[in-house]
Amino acid sequence: MRSPANHTGVKGLAAVVLGAGASGLAAARLLASRGARVRLLDVNPGAVDAALESELTALGIAVRLGEHTAEDFQGARLVAISPGIPAAKLAHLMPAGAELVSELELASRFTSEPILAITGTNGKTTTTMLASAILAAAGKKVFTGGNIGTPLSEHVLRGEKADALVLEVSSFQLQNISTFRPQAAALLNFSANHLDYHADMAEYLAAKLRLFVNQTPDDLAVAPEDMREVLSKTPFTRARTVYFAPRGRFEAPGLPGVHNQANMEAAYALCAHFGVDEKTAGQAMASFVPAGHRLERVGEKGGVLFIDDSKATTVEALRAAIESCDRPVRLLAGGVFKGGDLEGLTPLLRARVKSAGLFGASREIFEAAWAGALPLFWEPTLEGAVKRLYGQAKPGETMLLSPATASFDLYSGYKARGDDFKRIFRELPERAGEDKR
Repeated sequence: MRSPANHTGVKGLAAVVLGAGASGLAAARLLASRGARVRLLDVNPGAVDAALESELTALGIAVRLGEHTAEDFQGARLVAISPGIPAAKLAHLMPAGAELVSELELASRFTSEPILAITGTNGKTTTTMLASAILAAAGKKVFTGGNIGTPLSEHVLRGEKADALVLEVSSFQLQNISTFRPQAAALLNFSANHLDYHADMAEYLAAKLRLFVNQTPDDLAVAPEDMREVLSKTPFTRARTVYFAPRGRFEAPGLPGVHNQANMEAAYALCAHFGVDEKTAGQAMASFVPAGHRLERVGEKGGVLFIDDSKATTVEALRAAIESCDRPVRLLAGGVFKGGDLEGLTPLLRARVKSAGLFGASREIFEAAWAGALPLFWEPTLEGAVKRLYGQAKPGETMLLSPATASFDLYSGYKARGDDFKRIFRELPERAGEDKR
């Protein structure tokens, strides 16, 4: 067990929580439960309905919706910010001396359980869930959450205890920590992402590396072998450091591809710090079923295998998806582009992808990068692109949805995009002369 931070006293403190999503609501409730005077702010006038506002008011939480003003922050000593809200744009509204923290930082001040934390550009959720499964297989009671599922504040509110808190953490959350300390932490990988939020790649990397800033020599830092040289130039942690690379020693049918071999090595290194042996870890991996929309096999139609990788919102995730396919690929890509080297994919596209169907936003970015590399077309919707690409596909090929983008041009999130892909698959007609699969 680790010792909780010594500055958790917030009784009577004026606190502001920015964002009325899951993490913001949990943070507001946590602060109110500890006696803080809480204001919950959200720029969306419809973020809190009447029933929820009544519930929050009963807890002593004041709700203010609409554009933020200096009055909203008046007297605040603590400001808890939800992931993705650009704090720099609100700095002029905050009182001098107010402490700005992420929900992750806030909640960690009220915990004493050991923390296992995972960040990276790609693979965070899969590796987080995998580490949880391994620890559970070793007989440990685990809480899994953070940037996925349940906010850490919600775990604190429940008053439950665990042998380990297994947390996925994002760069947004890490930018505003000061005392958050994981006993075992991993950076899985690093490539262009969220450049619509971060000023540049240097700022993005600096945010990721804050995961390790409070570790001690008793802790463990896990990092990819291909970043050893970069990380050695700027010491990033005082913890014992282990570098990992895909070794092929674990067999897991649910985790195809070299990138997942790397994820498995990282998960094992983290769990070994908690006393888990290789045999137990391997058995847990062999039966592991990842969350949906991550190289998820939807089914076959007309001899074509359909794979939903809607969670691939970066260029490097797309690369990993193509490399994991053992059939010729018909690729579906497009959406809100977040940065990355699309042109750098052209050798892989030429070698593995028969044609690509673009859909939604960023048409001009993809077409400029991939022109001449492979047959290419664009449709305004995913459904139009799937139907057109299905007309090109041949038995023995793969239809791969791996967009390399965010989904907010056409969908509420990557899950909705993946679910729509599955609907389209179900409704596609069998092609003449081919048996149903």
